[in-house]
Amino acid sequence: MANERATAGLAGPRSAQAWRIAELEREVRELRRTNTLLRTYVAQRLDAGPHHDTGRPRTPAPPAHPQDTRRPAGERPPHRPAPHPAPAPAVVLRCLGPIEAVVGGRPVDLGAPKQRALLALLASAVGRPVACDVLVEELWAGSPPPAALSSLHAYVANLRRVLEPHRAPRTRPTVLRTSGRGYLLERRSVDVDVDRFTERAALAWQLQDSGDPHGALRAFDQALALWRGPAYAEAADSACVRPDGARLQELRLSATEGRCAALLAAGAHEIAVADLEAFVQDHPLREYGCELLGLALYRAGRQAEALAVLRTHQRRLARELGIDPRPALQRLQQQILHHAPSLDLRPPLAAQL
Repeated sequence: MANERATAGLAGPRSAQAWRIAELEREVRELRRTNTLLRTYVAQRLDAGPHHDTGRPRTPAPPAHPQDTRRPAGERPPHRPAPHPAPAPAVVLRCLGPIEAVVGGRPVDLGAPKQRALLALLASAVGRPVACDVLVEELWAGSPPPAALSSLHAYVANLRRVLEPHRAPRTRPTVLRTSGRGYLLERRSVDVDVDRFTERAALAWQLQDSGDPHGALRAFDQALALWRGPAYAEAADSACVRPDGARLQELRLSATEGRCAALLAAGAHEIAVADLEAFVQDHPLREYGCELLGLALYRAGRQAEALAVLRTHQRRLARELGIDPRPALQRLQQQILHHAPSLDLRPPLAAQL
């Protein structure tokens, strides 16, 4: 009996160690199995998307294993697939000048003048339907022929083939869609340079206000480089396009003035003078442009010319409009006369901080 107890005492530690090893191996297998289940579950959820709805109750996430917080040494965490990026617009439209379209990275032929004008009309209202009656009225300047509606449908069919060259027959278009008794350009499928211009111009003014004239200058240059002529050129005289065309032209002039103000803030006085002289000649009644030109001439050491510009502008306003210049121009004239220190170039706000 004593020998048996001694043998058991010797075997006990070895048996307990073997049992512990077996238990650890079992835990490792269970952890790996749980990780595999979790990877499969996460991949399925991400593939389904955040808004996927099958109409059935959602399957709850599998309960966490009590030992999920522990990972065997050397094992990598479960791979999480990256979310799918938003699809790029299928068509790029250039409307700040003659209408152009780029499909799949290549310019496409938009066809006859009226077909191009139709695309310009729809581009001016991207995301909103335009009734067929309105399109016919605008395309034929109020005097449509008897077959105008049939011609309109033919133009739409031609544009659909151009804008979606790989669309399968008898499938719904995703770029130029039918909407009620009219047509619309789907905003999610179209990238319009009008939107990029307004975004870049807004960013430029924000950078200007925050004391970053060099960043503002780059953003203004990027915004203004998008212009190639009058907005929606083929349909610029259309009654439904004129308001947006006028809005965009005003933004373009304001962005040009903002760019010159950024040049002044960056210390490029001579460049600003050259640009502003041409601008004021083309738009003599814009007071802010005249104010910037006066300041640019003064900072370039041309005080007499700065005063002459302001006085000429004052006389023009009185003669053509019967009004006085705004207080900012009158104040600038007095400051130039007295060499006010406030007119000298100040370092950007960022440099002061």
